[in-house]
Amino acid sequence: MNFASDNVVGVHPDVMAAIAAANVGAQGSYGADEYTARGLDALAELFETDIAAFPVLTGTAANSLCLAAMTPSFGGVLCHADAHVMVDECGAPELFTGGAKLIGLDQPAGKLTPDGISDRLAQFVRGEHDPLPSTVTITHATELGTVYTPDEVGAIAEVAHGRGMRLHVDGARFANALVSQGCAPADLTWRAGVDALSFGGTKNGAMALEVVVLFDRALAEGFAHRRMKTAQLLSKGRFLGAQLEAYLADGLWLDTARHANAMARRLAEGLDAAGRVRLPLPTQANEVFPIMPAGLFAHLEASGAHLYEWPGVGPGTDVIAEGEVFARLVCAWTTTSEQVDELVAAVAGWDG
Repeated sequence: MNFASDNVVGVHPDVMAAIAAANVGAQGSYGADEYTARGLDALAELFETDIAAFPVLTGTAANSLCLAAMTPSFGGVLCHADAHVMVDECGAPELFTGGAKLIGLDQPAGKLTPDGISDRLAQFVRGEHDPLPSTVTITHATELGTVYTPDEVGAIAEVAHGRGMRLHVDGARFANALVSQGCAPADLTWRAGVDALSFGGTKNGAMALEVVVLFDRALAEGFAHRRMKTAQLLSKGRFLGAQLEAYLADGLWLDTARHANAMARRLAEGLDAAGRVRLPLPTQANEVFPIMPAGLFAHLEASGAHLYEWPGVGPGTDVIAEGEVFARLVCAWTTTSEQVDELVAAVAGWDG
């Protein structure tokens, strides 16, 4: 019953087979290989537009490289206060940008809003004494498992672009967000005004695959050198290209995300029916966030379940009372209905 993260599971067999196939023979190095070429072509076809795309090894690298291309060293990046770039990347965005300032906004359910962004921008009144507002970054799906609609993304883009800023999306779980909306990838990105996307694959069946996708082609100028300088140009780049090609082939990336999301919905429905927890947030992607008695949390851990106590729910959600725990459970492409039902049974069987 490992619901700790979608990072803890293995690699999809189709992706692993593609890595093994790429291991045969010789190919050009540093991404000059047939696998990378085909994978990037498939990615451009997926987004229905001309893109500049750069495979990298980690989500932190993808986010930090994007923000560095979009933000000067004296700039400001508006993000959610609980965003991965804000609390989980050890200052990498600040390092890669040469010192730009991340500005976290406390807003409900893990999502930024146009009004919230506008209100914060109105506080930049000190001229050159303030960082220059340069970039807005949103996470999709968010750190609380919530999802932006295309209209919500578009409204944020309108505010950002109206101030001469750019919009970046941390898409570590982009596939999970996309399938929950039932729309085209373009609808959640460039058609809605997104300038750059960190396209994630690692959490959804790949071994190590993130892609910087630049819809604003002006951002691509010098980006190859930026990737090289930050040690993200893999010499045997065909192994990234092979992952990308297999990940996108026949909609594999959507199938794995749909399964993970379906397991999360099953989990949320089971927990709700058990009546032992509160669910303050909608289950829109592959994460479930119950508030439960601390005794139940301990019981689940003793029963062999792996889950996290999450730092907090943020404004707009239930208050955690003394003796309660806010928990996160994540379903992955490997999660089975039997595993979900076993955890729900452990919740229902608690006699605390």
